[in-house]
Amino acid sequence: MLYHLLYPLSEHISGLNLFRYITFRTAGATVTAIFICLILGPLFIRLLRNHQVAEKIREEGPESHKEKAGTPTMGGLIILSGIIIPTLLWADLGNFYILMVLLVTVWLGAIGFMDDYLKAVSGQRKGLVARKKMIGQIMLGLVFGFSLTYLASGNMYDGTTGIPFFKNYVLNLGVFYIPFIMLVIVGSSNAVNLTDGLDGLAIGLCGLCFIAFGGIVYVSGRLDYSSYLQIEYFPGTGELAIYCGAAVGSALGFLWFNSHPAEVFMGDTGSLALGGSLGAIAIMIKKELLLVIVGGVFVITALSVIIQVISYRYRGGKRVFKMAPIHHHFELSGWSEPKVVVRFWIIGALCALLTLATLKIR
Repeated sequence: MLYHLLYPLSEHISGLNLFRYITFRTAGATVTAIFICLILGPLFIRLLRNHQVAEKIREEGPESHKEKAGTPTMGGLIILSGIIIPTLLWADLGNFYILMVLLVTVWLGAIGFMDDYLKAVSGQRKGLVARKKMIGQIMLGLVFGFSLTYLASGNMYDGTTGIPFFKNYVLNLGVFYIPFIMLVIVGSSNAVNLTDGLDGLAIGLCGLCFIAFGGIVYVSGRLDYSSYLQIEYFPGTGELAIYCGAAVGSALGFLWFNSHPAEVFMGDTGSLALGGSLGAIAIMIKKELLLVIVGGVFVITALSVIIQVISYRYRGGKRVFKMAPIHHHFELSGWSEPKVVVRFWIIGALCALLTLATLKIR
């Protein structure tokens, strides 16, 4: 909005030429997101408390988490406000990729909101039926996949994707390209959702992922940088750096309230939207396989749940971990909650650095 209002005036006021630069608008979106979260945070938390929108702690969780019962949930509304509003203010709203990532954010945020509402307000312990949640995610993946394939300019989405550490090879998925996109959207959104179990854990890791992807989309959207790094050039995707900046700012702002002991939880409203938007950005720059690296902690968390379920079901009730997801295993092993979170953040930071290194190590 600011871009469309102020940049055209640069012909008369030279200082407004700053709005031409993605770096300036990314910084603006980041700062705006932080302030939005810090301002709206207390208001949302008070509103959620007044309406008794509180977290229901699952019985099978760690005993130490029982004291968290009653903490306001659905804080993802704060996160989404901190992402969507700055993106609308600072980004080029005529950009196809911005519109697509906003579609993913709102769609998955709505699914998460319904799940949180049913659990916290309607008293349905399991929330939205898993089957219905999955159908919503799959439908989004389908719409997103077809939109990229048939609406994006330049026929860039031809069924191929890049392979990390290799510059002369691509993975050709052919007819499986759209199912692959659906898998990425579903997998990334659910992986972040599974990781959202400790105060500040998921939001901190998401912030690190968006920092890494913010750098990658910026260089992918510039012909000079992408040519120098010998990576595929995607005209227009640089604008996604503004969304990533807003997401980083929102993560920092929300962490103010979500750090231990948390005053509010993000709930599925935030976790599904954040995970899905990470997947969407990776798809739009054909770096889907990089998600395994940048979101290494998310991947490990999801795998720990899968391994635990398979082991319990097919090995006569035997467990590999003391409790899944894996962050609860370390809690039960004697690590304090803040220690688990900070150590996982450190691993997440290393994963983000390795992701950025793949641009050069090829």
